[in-house]
Amino acid sequence: MKNIKFLILGIFFAIVLSKVQAISWYRFYEMFKFKSFHMFGIIGGAVVISAIFMQLFKYGKIKDINGNKIVPKPKKKGFINTIFGGTLFGLGWGISGACAAPVFVILGFELIPALILLVGALLGAFFYGLISKKLPN
Repeated sequence: MKNIKFLILGIFFAIVLSKVQAISWYRFYEMFKFKSFHMFGIIGGAVVISAIFMQLFKYGKIKDINGNKIVPKPKKKGFINTIFGGTLFGLGWGISGACAAPVFVILGFELIPALILLVGALLGAFFYGLISKKLPN
C-alpha cells in the first residue's frame, strides 16, 4: 500500500502522454521536420518541470520513499560525449518514431510495434552495459 501513490502517478503520467499525443509517431515526424511546435512545447515543458524538481531535490524539499534527502550526483562536463550520446539517442528516436518514456504507454495501444521498440531499447541498454567500461567517461 505504501507504493500505491507511485502506481497512481504512473497511470496519470501514461494518460497525460497519450492525451497530449506524445506517443504518436506522426507528432515525432512533424517535430523532426520542423513542421509543428507541438512536441517542442511538450519537451520544453518537461525541461522546465525537471529543472524545478532538481532544485527541490537539491534543497531537500523532496525526499525519497524512506524520507532521506535525494542528492543528485554531479555530471562530468563533456561536450564530445554529450554530442555523441545525443546524436545516437536522436537517431534511435527518429528511426523508431518513439522516445523511451512512452514505450510502455504505447504497449497499451499497439502491442507488436511497442514490443519491438522495447526489445530494441533493452538491447541498446545491454550493449551499453557491455561497452560502458571502455568508453572515455
